[in-house]
Amino acid sequence: MRETLVPEQFGPLQGVRILSTGSVIAQPFAAALAAQWGAEVIQVENPYVEDTWRNVGLRVPSADGAREVGTSWLAERRNEFNITLDMANPEDKERFLKLAARADIWMESSRPGAYDRWGLSDAVVQAANPRLVICHVSGYGQTGEPSYLGRASYDMIGQAFGGSMYQTGFPDAPPTRAAPWTADYVTALMCLSSSLAAFVHAKETGVGQVIDLAQFEAIHAVLAGTMVEWFHLGLVRERSGNSSPAFQPYDVFAVKDGSVVIAAPAETIFEKVCVVLGLDPKDPYWSSARTAIHEVQGVEFDALLRGWCEERTMAEAIEQLNAAGIACSPILNARASAEDPHYRARGVHVEWDDEVVGRVRGTGVTPRFSATPGKIWRGTTLPGADNDRIFGMLT
Repeated sequence: MRETLVPEQFGPLQGVRILSTGSVIAQPFAAALAAQWGAEVIQVENPYVEDTWRNVGLRVPSADGAREVGTSWLAERRNEFNITLDMANPEDKERFLKLAARADIWMESSRPGAYDRWGLSDAVVQAANPRLVICHVSGYGQTGEPSYLGRASYDMIGQAFGGSMYQTGFPDAPPTRAAPWTADYVTALMCLSSSLAAFVHAKETGVGQVIDLAQFEAIHAVLAGTMVEWFHLGLVRERSGNSSPAFQPYDVFAVKDGSVVIAAPAETIFEKVCVVLGLDPKDPYWSSARTAIHEVQGVEFDALLRGWCEERTMAEAIEQLNAAGIACSPILNARASAEDPHYRARGVHVEWDDEVVGRVRGTGVTPRFSATPGKIWRGTTLPGADNDRIFGMLT
């Protein structure tokens, strides 16, 4: 195991070095996940302009009261080493190349051509490290229709242009975005998975490569059969609210004291719902109600299930349906999640020390590795907190 800045080796990515130069959510979150899984992550900010994600949304005061820090920053930017570099500065450009020469993966998010203008093209950077994996994250990609490439893109733009937003919401209302920042987080997962796949190849061959990850394509790739339906059937998948356009029950149902979600995507589960309602699941009238959603029997089945739910409390519906092997869940908010016994039993929420605000409680590391668990060994830091330490290693 080679030397690393991480004080204690842990996680499945121990020994992996990642240089992260993006801002806001998608690409930096990919690096942050890797840091929770044991990778050594150096996050770079502009010395003159802080990452805006530090101050977005609700904020928590720092321990000394001198500033406030965004809650999402506190939750997501843990375990990282923070430095500042001005890529237009020749000295910082040289520092960046030295860091790239020591890294396994470089992740960045900028408009196409930004690093070329600073004299840091892929060819230049890989000349310093032929094994380096480079992942470019952008809204519209590095190539394509020229008029698109320079466009700005954020989470909702990715959802809109990627095609998911058109399908999200109810038929009689305008399309809505998926919250909180679904396009960014999906892109982050693709950034990390593709970078690690290329890293495995580089370890085997000694040859790095460049990944072109467009946010809209990350979203477009998870639209299930949407495009096959268009190309082969000439159909445009429309909004259907919380329900499934293909089968039932799969929706939100009102109970005496709130709402629950019931999901029965398989025929065998639908039959169990019929039994709970006192219906014969082998009766063709009721068995066809599963997919004949808008036919008489389908509408009648939905009405019967909704009536059954309205006669019960949330606890009663959840207990009875799950006991029958039918998926049913409450719709949790933050308070309910914090108080739920299963969350508590699994230790989903943990505390850690943050260098800026002090003690923080939030969500722990996901997923759970049996042999090489991840951990939180450091909270967030101020911009450039690790400049002296890291730049001192380059001389």
